[in-house]
Amino acid sequence: MIPASAQRGEIVEAAHVLARLALVTAYGHVSARSAASLLITPAADLADIAEPDLVSVPLDASELPPGAPAEAWAHLALYRRRPDVRAIARAQPPSAFAAAAAAAELRPLHGQAAWLGESVPVHDSAHLLRSPDLAERAASALATGEALLLRGNGALTLGATPGLAVARMAVLAAACDAWLSARTAGQVTALKAEEIRSWRAVADELLPRLWRHLRRDQAPGARRFPPATSS
Repeated sequence: MIPASAQRGEIVEAAHVLARLALVTAYGHVSARSAASLLITPAADLADIAEPDLVSVPLDASELPPGAPAEAWAHLALYRRRPDVRAIARAQPPSAFAAAAAAAELRPLHGQAAWLGESVPVHDSAHLLRSPDLAERAASALATGEALLLRGNGALTLGATPGLAVARMAVLAAACDAWLSARTAGQVTALKAEEIRSWRAVADELLPRLWRHLRRDQAPGARRFPPATSS
């Protein structure tokens, strides 16, 4: 089991990367399962989160403790329903709003999108997930897979670690962009089932590489290549 101090650091780093990727504005959360509880970021700008800000919420809670964000109910519902889930990212990629308004589900159009599931379901409600009942309804739409679009309300992605949940959120944003572009072009050709299986089979190898890239590229002071200029 990851030491609590290390886990807190992972959550905070994942939150900061999520913010620097512009997948959240002032709203969003990152959480991780921690024994019989979850650790979650508070209702604050993720760019400003520090380890002491994290809130512990018992998995069997009937009320949220002080400092916990109201949408912690969504995280609780998923952890209770999915014992395999270790971490969750909650964000609002701009393309997710458009994709969730236009589709009932997203089938993978490119290989990395298969790391989100055989398809990404859309929870057809724009209500904030601020009660156990509303959260449970949303969680029930994600019986399998690692991503859920929330109509009018962003998305949730899952992972074995907070960083991998954030990596999946970046993949989801790209998947929504691809789907919207293909739909505009009038040709949406999803991957075949066998192709999806082949990409999912290498997720444990390749998704951590994506997370390493994101955390390095988004680190403060990271080297940026200058934009190309025409000669």
